Parts: sequence; structure tokens; C-alpha cells
Amino acid sequence: MPKQNAKVRVAGVAARQFGRVSRAQLVFLGVCDTTIQEWLRTGYLHRVLPGVYAVGHLARSIEADLAAAVLYAGPGAMLSHSTAAWWLELADSRPYMIHVSTPRRCRSIPRIKVHDRRELDRSWHRRLPVTTLKQTLEDFACLSTLSSLRLALAKAEFRRFDVQTLEPRRGVSGSARLRTALKRHRPALALTKSDLEVLFHGLCEAHDLLLPEINARVAGWEVDALWREQRVVVEIDGPGNHRTPAQIRRDRQKELDLRAARHLVLRYSDEQVEEQAPTLAAEIRRALAHG
Repeated sequence: MPKQNAKVRVAGVAARQFGRVSRAQLVFLGVCDTTIQEWLRTGYLHRVLPGVYAVGHLARSIEADLAAAVLYAGPGAMLSHSTAAWWLELADSRPYMIHVSTPRRCRSIPRIKVHDRRELDRSWHRRLPVTTLKQTLEDFACLSTLSSLRLALAKAEFRRFDVQTLEPRRGVSGSARLRTALKRHRPALALTKSDLEVLFHGLCEAHDLLLPEINARVAGWEVDALWREQRVVVEIDGPGNHRTPAQIRRDRQKELDLRAARHLVLRYSDEQVEEQAPTLAAEIRRALAHG
């Protein structure tokens, strides 16, 4: 195969894999070891992982790192555990470690945790192979906090996944956490937009408050938490929010409109939510009682 034609073929495969290609794929495309070494010497290929190369340039991206990890783990490999949960948009934070599952034996290396599993179904999401939604949630339970797992369940149900199909198996890592999360499942968590809103929802649960609507609309505005029947609104100011003159003017107009619609507006800072939960809960309870 002429070298130029080989480069065209390699570039085509790499383009579908965020600029990454494996040695096995190069061999399948007819590229011999001598040519691979020449391409490495001339800068057409760049080694990024054992047996995995960047094609044409070394520009990195999240997608390229994930694709390289899957290629390193070999045929049939897929993103799994917390990495799959993040890629499927069930978790908000990208994990430091890339987790992949593969039907073949493959050792873990720095920043890539390989799970050897003989039988595993996979799906595709945004051009990368990933464990099924059900498998992802069961695996995520092994590594996540209870709060993160509950949020993942809520987001999965928001996408019309029946969380009751999950099967916490006794003796399996994460099964107790998954069982607890299912008992405390709250679909409304999917509507939260920040960790602070999740924390506030947990504050309401912990203090046995009537649970609010999250990011609901009332009087023409979206509010962080709403008790519609009691006409009580809670707004939470996260770090860096509501500080500019334009933001302050908007907040003032929002509160004016809400009060005109006969709603009581309570505003708290992130520090208050984190450090003064009992005080906030007592004030909200009084407001609800008089609503």
C-alpha cells in the first residue's frame, strides 16, 4: 500500500476517534512496523499511551483522552463506572481517573483504571462506547457518594429510564448504597443546576421540611426553590453570583415582582446553606407555617 494512501486511511480512522489510533488498527490498515517508526520519527504519529498514537499533532482534548483510554484497553472496551456516568451526563464532575471496562485482560496504568469483565453490553454516546445506562448506574454506586448517586438516579429517570429495574445484589460493592439511594429516590433532583441546590434540597430533607419545587417558574421568573401553595420562595446566592450592578438590579426587580405576586422571598448565601442549616430550616419552617 503506498504510504500516501496509507496516511489517508489512517487519517480517516483517526478522525472518527478524536485524532487517536491504536497500533492494532495501523497494522490492520497495512502499516508495517518500519513505517510506524518512520512516522514517529517524522512527527506524523505521537505516542500518547502504550500502543496508542495521536495522528498528525499532539493537541489534547477530553474526548481524545477518553478515546485513547478505550483504544488502550483494546477491542470491545468502553467507558464505565464514574467516567461513564459523567460522559452520560448523570454526574456533574469529571473524575480524575478514567475508568474503562474491557472483555480482555489489560493492566491499569496511571490515570486509567481498567476493569476486566468477560461479558458486558455497550452502547454509544457522543461517538464513544460506554456501558449501558443500567450498568453505569450499578457501577457508579461502587465509587460515588450517596448524594451523587441519588442525583444520577434522578437524571436517569428524567431521561425515562426506569430506576426500579436496578438490582442491588447483596455482597456486591456499592449494593447497600444503591439500595439506600433507591429508597430515597427523588426525581426532582434532576432539575437542580448546581451542587449548592442539591445541598439545599438535602437540607430540606434532613430537617423534615416540605420539599420544594426546584428551579420552578412563578410570576415570570425562575426561582431556586418554591413552595407554591404557601407562596414562599428561596433564592440561593452561590460564590460569585449576584455581585455585578446588573445582577443586583435584576435581583431587586425579581424580588419586587415576586412580592407583588404576594410571595415571601428568603435569600441565603452559600456559606449560610453550608454552615447554618438549622437556623435556615427553622426560618423556612416558620415561613411555611404562615404561608
